[in-house]
Amino acid sequence: MQKSPSQRAGFTLVELLVVIAIIGVLVGLLLPAVQAAREAARRMSCSNNFKQIGLAIHNYHSAYNQLPIHGGGTTDPHSAQIWRPSEVSNNGRLSWLVGLTPFIEQQGLWEMISNPLNEDSRGASPPAASGNGGVSGGATRNGGPFNPMGPTPDEILYTPWVTQMPTFRCPSDPGVGLPSLGRTNYAANLGDSAERAHQGDWNNSAPIGYGNISSGLANEIQGAGRGFFTVHKSRRFRDVLDGLSNTIAAGEIATDLGDKDARTAALNRGWSFVRNYPPNDCDNLVDPARPQFWDASQTTVSGVDGRGFRWAEHLPNFSGFFTAQPPNSPICNEQNAGNSGWYSASSRHQGGVHVLMGDGAVKFMTDSVEAGNQSQLGINAYRSAGSKSPYGVWGALGTRAAKEIIEDVF
Repeated sequence: MQKSPSQRAGFTLVELLVVIAIIGVLVGLLLPAVQAAREAARRMSCSNNFKQIGLAIHNYHSAYNQLPIHGGGTTDPHSAQIWRPSEVSNNGRLSWLVGLTPFIEQQGLWEMISNPLNEDSRGASPPAASGNGGVSGGATRNGGPFNPMGPTPDEILYTPWVTQMPTFRCPSDPGVGLPSLGRTNYAANLGDSAERAHQGDWNNSAPIGYGNISSGLANEIQGAGRGFFTVHKSRRFRDVLDGLSNTIAAGEIATDLGDKDARTAALNRGWSFVRNYPPNDCDNLVDPARPQFWDASQTTVSGVDGRGFRWAEHLPNFSGFFTAQPPNSPICNEQNAGNSGWYSASSRHQGGVHVLMGDGAVKFMTDSVEAGNQSQLGINAYRSAGSKSPYGVWGALGTRAAKEIIEDVF
């Protein structure tokens, strides 16, 4: 006897719901593993970028017998302070990353930077006037192309400064687009003391530059500039007396997403903040309910000055960090993003950051690295000059010539 059409075999509603539930459970189990695998791949890519940068540093040193200068470039006779915008010169504000461009297969971009540029980022030729140099104390072009080595790194019409460099970006960091220019996730190690890391020994009077040095500032940066890089100074491998394998050259930083993340949006503090306050002074100002974020009442830097927003800019907020606070600590600055501050390393990875050692090795440094006494004031020319870092293993790894013995495996 044949079955009638109404008696044909099939799934009941209950069976179908059970199948859907099983699929849902399997997806729920597999999705975290897939996400973890993707993050592992991004983290590996991030590490590989750092290795390329390390190789570029060594090739640069082999070619020029020195490291790329952090805070190098051109100056002009008009600009009154280093932090003023200029369309005529870059005010000696170029980061260590600019000099590395021809060594990371970006020769074309380097040619744009090192030669006059007669077309701006909007395609106008000659470049349009942005008015950026018209700010009090700055310098403005009178028509014609941008000069070799470009304007200050905050100039949005200068094509190289708004170019996104894949080698300078960690794939784990989702930040993209305005209000940033070209972002970077890799920052120079400026040591364990933040004092004068924004201007070095240059006087705050026109004409700024190597011909206008303050003896007082020179003394201060000599005492505080203990890192692999020191602003405006030419450094060599021979200066790293602690050994390249024992000294951090650069570290990872997360870029700002506009969400008041305490690691990427610096809290504005008073002048001479880093001289008079320890690295942990801002830790109690985060939101108790969300310790990774600032309390809503706190005032942070403006949107265009987020962490890592300009790869070509030497100011610590954009391409530098200090081995004082442990990785992923809250950051605070002296009044604004144009000055120095307690800037830690940071990342979007779980539990730590990548660091590039002077010998080119890339290591993952956990947030729990031994960082000494966070309530102790930083080293400077007038206080404990030349002494060992008060910030434990983390601080010792950041100093190039403190002759500290590092016994821990990291």
